[in-house]
Amino acid sequence: MASLRILEALQQNAELSTAELAAHAHLSASPCWRRVADMREKGVIRGSVALVDPVSLGLLVNVFVHVTLEKQEKKTLKTFTDAIRNRPEIMECYLMTGSEDFMLRVVVEDLLRYQDLVMNFLTQIPGVANIRSSFALDQVKYTTALPTNHLKT
Repeated sequence: MASLRILEALQQNAELSTAELAAHAHLSASPCWRRVADMREKGVIRGSVALVDPVSLGLLVNVFVHVTLEKQEKKTLKTFTDAIRNRPEIMECYLMTGSEDFMLRVVVEDLLRYQDLVMNFLTQIPGVANIRSSFALDQVKYTTALPTNHLKT
């Protein structure tokens, strides 16, 4: 239970000191630090990052892009994933079931930047058959904290 309290606290604020974290977990500092180190070593905690406000960076357009490939074969899937992997404006990419093969979340400054991404990059990837875009009007909920309630039994 203490490890879950540590995870919950860190997911809300990764900048907590060991003493503050220990207080959340009802532990002393040394055992708390050991648990955090153990979770890092096991890959439960993969890292800590700063969450940056996209609007403050001028990234005003959030697009969900549905991509269909000509064929769902290993080579075509790999070609697509290799192509998009290092594009910074592509924040997330998921291999999907259903009518589309991939769903991307793209963040860009404006529609011209998105048009450039589609016309000069996505449509140029071999095997891409169809691209459908949905533009977010408002971000109703966003969290990076994973649920932990199922672990509390």
